Amino acid sequence: MAITYRKAGVDIDAGDELVERIKPLARATRIAEVMEDVGGFAGMCRLPSGLEDPVLVSGTDGVGTKLKVAFLTGVHDTIGFDLVGMCVNDVVTTGARPLFFLDYFGTGKLHVDVGEAVVRGIANACKEVGCALLGGETAELPGMYAEGEYDLAGFAVGVVSRKNIVDGKRVAAGDAVIGIASSGLHSNGYSLARHVLLETMHLAPSDTPEGLGGATLAEALLRPTRLYARHVAALTSDGGIDVRAMSHITGGGLPGNLPRVLPDGLGVRIDGTWTRPAIFDLIAQGGPVEEKEMRRTFNLGIGFVVIVPAGHAARATAVLRELGEEPIALGEVVPVDPQTPFEERVLWQGA
Repeated sequence: MAITYRKAGVDIDAGDELVERIKPLARATRIAEVMEDVGGFAGMCRLPSGLEDPVLVSGTDGVGTKLKVAFLTGVHDTIGFDLVGMCVNDVVTTGARPLFFLDYFGTGKLHVDVGEAVVRGIANACKEVGCALLGGETAELPGMYAEGEYDLAGFAVGVVSRKNIVDGKRVAAGDAVIGIASSGLHSNGYSLARHVLLETMHLAPSDTPEGLGGATLAEALLRPTRLYARHVAALTSDGGIDVRAMSHITGGGLPGNLPRVLPDGLGVRIDGTWTRPAIFDLIAQGGPVEEKEMRRTFNLGIGFVVIVPAGHAARATAVLRELGEEPIALGEVVPVDPQTPFEERVLWQGA
């Protein structure tokens, strides 16, 4: 009997079925600038009209070992949401409007229902931030992945007028540092979190540890990454606010991300307080994990940071409150020795 591609491990029919299921999901994210539907060899998108000297802004990322939690629980309809968050939240730190998104989904054996659930999460996040799911790639790669596992990568493109780019170059000592809450771990630090919670504490995904408000461990770990595009749009469109820098707090926490948008010779003194999501205390106590390690691994409840002149802080705070946020006055920009190591440019008051 002749050997077929399916016998070798690749099911073309399953791939075609997934494409058909994806089409309406992508179509629901369509924006005015999109020129073609999913299904061709490439997606096409016009630049928005009315932009002076438009600059394209791009970002790519994955969701790390948070995927392992999706595999363990069989919950696949939010991990795609995380993928968009990890990419788009980076792009909007420049003040850009998210324009379109592409995804890569690789697996050893394609399960159409799983693939559709993943893409549904991607499409839901794209709709929330107002960007188009322009296309993507589904790859069935026998022997590359364990049964039931897959990998994800995302690619986001945004656009901003050159004169409106937020790049941190004008940050000055005395500027106010404002935090916007995370929903929990987002998509970073999962290797440490899984080691503590699943391997050291021997918790099961269905367990409801004290402090999580009745949520199961799985629910706490799979809580989707928050999207900050609408916050950025509101702040940057308000003519009374001089947004000087923005930072997406991902792996590395505040010490690993805030210095990325600061000019040499400047740091941030953190003297504000906020309530951390309980999952962080569970990890810290269950390890135990020292506070310094927690700070340099997790966002600890701060998902996004905005830096504005001190005189603009009240207006920025009011704009965020209008969006339903409870912004956190984290601290202020302070001078530091230019030779100060990168992560030590975030100074923790009293620590």
